Formats: sequence, structure tokens, C-alpha cells
Amino acid sequence: MSTSPAAEAATSRLGIAAQAARRRTFAIISHPDAGKTTLTENLLLAGGAIRAAGQVRARGENRRTRSDWMKIERERGISVSASVMTFDHAGLMFNLLDTPGHEDFSEDTYRTLTAADAAIMVLDAAKGIEPQTLKLFEVCRLRDIPIITFINKMDREAQDPFALLDEIGSKLALDPAPLYWPAGSGGRFKGMLDLTRDKFIPFAKRGGGPAGQEDGHPPAIAFKGNAVVSYLDPDELEELGENAELVSGASKPFDPQAFLEGHMTPVFFGSALRHFGVDELLAGIGAYCPPPKAVAAVKGGEPAQVQPGASEVTGFVFKVQANMDPNHRDRIAFLKICSGQFTRGMKLKAPNTGKNPLKTISVNAPMMFFASDRELAEDAFAGDVIGIPNHGVLRVGDSLSESGSLRFAGLPNFAPEILQRVRVKDPLKAKHLKKALESLAEEGVTQLFRPTIGSDFIVGAVGQLQFEVMADRLANEYQLEVIFEPSPYGEARWLVGDKADLEDFQSKHRSAMGADIDEQPVYLAKSAWDIGYATERYPRVRFERAKERA
Repeated sequence: MSTSPAAEAATSRLGIAAQAARRRTFAIISHPDAGKTTLTENLLLAGGAIRAAGQVRARGENRRTRSDWMKIERERGISVSASVMTFDHAGLMFNLLDTPGHEDFSEDTYRTLTAADAAIMVLDAAKGIEPQTLKLFEVCRLRDIPIITFINKMDREAQDPFALLDEIGSKLALDPAPLYWPAGSGGRFKGMLDLTRDKFIPFAKRGGGPAGQEDGHPPAIAFKGNAVVSYLDPDELEELGENAELVSGASKPFDPQAFLEGHMTPVFFGSALRHFGVDELLAGIGAYCPPPKAVAAVKGGEPAQVQPGASEVTGFVFKVQANMDPNHRDRIAFLKICSGQFTRGMKLKAPNTGKNPLKTISVNAPMMFFASDRELAEDAFAGDVIGIPNHGVLRVGDSLSESGSLRFAGLPNFAPEILQRVRVKDPLKAKHLKKALESLAEEGVTQLFRPTIGSDFIVGAVGQLQFEVMADRLANEYQLEVIFEPSPYGEARWLVGDKADLEDFQSKHRSAMGADIDEQPVYLAKSAWDIGYATERYPRVRFERAKERA
């Protein structure tokens, strides 16, 4: 019996929607040194993607791979670039987006969060909510991203758990809903109570792997049973029981809908280094984090909502990374799929701001990521992140679709806080420097400005560490030794307004004018006072702190 085209289309859409529904795409955010990278590796371990923290199980051999894959990341023990790790576990497909923790790379983190459907906020149990955590939380709130809280390092001396919950409630205006409760901390840390199942999960100081492994933690036992006295003395048992009763009465019960709406955060406790509480966290991510949702876009000049189960393949580029493979000058665009079933060899189109109305990309070698490792992706669905090799064709903020008629909201660039001149030590390599700086600017590592008068490039960054990373990458990837020097400029603003007004301003401030990588006019001011003065004198010109590249 044959089926009608309409029935086949309905079946296809159902399959696409079902595939999207099993995706969980989440980012991990934290202040530096809260244990984010350690948690990332242990989530991969819990998901069966690696056999030991840092070791990938792929193609029959153990390959050393970490989410921190750059040389400078390994040397300094910090994350300076977002990375993607995809793994299949318990019938779900997880896309883990590891973000830089250092505040100097907040723009990269912001762009990565645009691709996340949920976030895991990692707190150091001794320090609570730190400044960078607060900044990243505000970004999540702006994007309505639901947040799960993981209080890490319970095996070290920690603040009182009730004080940590109060801090979450007061500083973040979120209702904390603990699903587990710790038994002590530091040297007295004995495990935690599962508040929903009334089971005690013992902590073994030797533990460094999942429960059931030789070096793992003992399995969960009934809290009211006789076996619990093997792990807790009578005073500890009484204290844990009282605290559990107190927190259950004082906290709102976990409401999945309130979590999805951004009003509540489920709270987990553990030690990422000892792989304690990580299995429970991964189960919580699978159970509570949302699948991909509808994304706002513009189609044919009209507002539209792109549903993850829609048949047309759509997505947007949230990151570009060059030279992930030191043996090849590769350039990979990270594409978050928003709808449809992508298949290898498919042609996708992007609206173009240049002379051609559309640019068409044949995606013949799409990649699924595991940090710097990758393998060919035969297909992908909403929520997945694929890599598209390209040579300068795709930029951060590009929208891709089969029809080419759709455009997602652009990803903003923010005005840098530090501006410096950059020049290469070997003058014969000036042309190579230009290409290298443009490539890094397209990745979003830093921002690049070319003054109207003068030949020196001006590099803009959020923090000093970005310049160090840039110098390191220029030396290792492009064999260019560079020198950063103080710039006469202290502020940069994009100019917006009518053509005549802009030309009037530019003609009178030629020595302070420049252009960004997209050839958009930028006012390079000596100070914030100059910008305030110019704003008063030229009310018809807008001096923008952020630029959205649609």
C-alpha cells in the first residue's frame, strides 16, 4: 500500500522532531578555578565518552584529548577558547559547550551561550558566587537560558550549604531547589543524601571514578536502613537527617516548569575531581534540561519562529576557529542546527551583504567535534553543532538555510576596553601580519581596527590576557613575532546615522577615524570624555558600544 506525499512528509517531520527532542545542548559556566574543566572531563567519563579524565575512546585507541586543547591552555591550566564535545548516553545526544572561564574572554563565552539551550553553573563551595559567575549568569538571564547549579569541591573546606543557597537566592534572584544534601565538607565529607529517593550516596576518599569501578564510590543505600551506620556515626546521621528536614521545609520543591522559565535552579553537590555527584548531575541534565526550542528569525522580511521539527535545514554560525589542527591551516565554522535533518553533501545558502545576494556552501565534509578531535558527520538535527571547513567564506553571525531566505538575529560585537598598536618584528612580514590579524578577528579572538590615517593596526580586547593569547597564536600558528605598543586611543565606538551626518562627522574628525574588519566606520577616541563631547555636538550621530553583524 503506497502512502501519499503528504503522509510521507508528516512521517519525516515526526522523525525530525523526535530526533531533536532527544538533544541536550548545554554550556558550562563558572568563575576561573571553580573546577569547570575538571567537571567537563568527568561528565564525559560519566557519559562513557572517555575511559579516564582526558582520554578519548575513539577508533580503537586511547587518544589524549582535553577540552583545553590549545598549547597556551595546557601550559596555564585555563580555558581561553570555547570547545564542543558531542556524546551519546542513555538514549540522548549531549552537546557539551565548554566556555572560557576567564573574564577576558567573555565575548567568546557570550557567543557560545547563544548556541546553548541550558547552562550548568559551577560554584566553588568555599567561595560561592564570584564576580565572573555573576556576569555570566546575567548573560544567561538575558537569553532566558535555564540554569542548573553544581556546587563543587565539597571534599574541601566549604561554606555552610544553607549560606550558599541564601547567596543564590539573594544575588541571582533564583529559587534554589536542592535535590541532594551534603553530609559535611572537607575532611568530614561523607557523601550526600538524595532528597527525592531518600537514599544515601557514600563518598570514598580514594574515589576518582564512577560508582561500580574499582576506584569508584560505593553504591547508594537506603538512608533509613542499617547499612548507613557504616558510613555515618550517630551524630552525623542525626545532623544530616535534621538538615535534610530543614532544607526540605525551607526550600520550594523543585518545579521543572519554573526551572525552564528561569525562576528556579536545581542544586547538585559533589566533587568533580573525585567524580562524586557527577553521575547524578548528568542524569539531571538529561531529565530536566530542555530539548531545542523555537528560534526567532526573519524570513522574507517578516518575523518568523523556526521550529526544531521543521523540515527545512537552518542554523547559525556562533564561532569560527582556525588552526585547530596544527598540521593543516584549517578554518572551521561552528554551526548550531536550529531545524531540519542535515545530511552530508547538502548545499546551504547564506544571505550575503556583498554584491551577490546569496552565498552557497556545499557542505561535503561536516564534522562532529570532541574538542580538537573530529569525525565526519553523516547527519545532524536541531540542537547539534557541526563544523564546516571553509576558507574565509563563513563568519560569526552568518545564518544558513536551504532556501537562503532566512536570517537569525546577529551576534553582537562589544566595544573593547583596551586598544593597542600591533606591529611585526620583521617588516618583510607585514602582509602576513595583515592576513593573520584578519583571520583572528574573524574568529572573534580580538577586534581589529584600521585607522584612516597611518599604517599601524589597532587591536581591541576586553582584557590583557587576550593580547597574550594573540601573541602566542601568532607565533605558533603563523610564525609571526609581534610587538604590542600603547595606542593613542582609549575608546572605540561604531558610528550609526544618516549618510550625510556620518560624512560630516568623519570629515571633521579624520585623525580619529578608522574602520573595522567589515569596513564599518569607527570613532577612535582618546577618552570617554571625548565620546561624551562628540555625542553632545553631533546628536544625529549615534556612538554605539555594540555592533550586531546580521
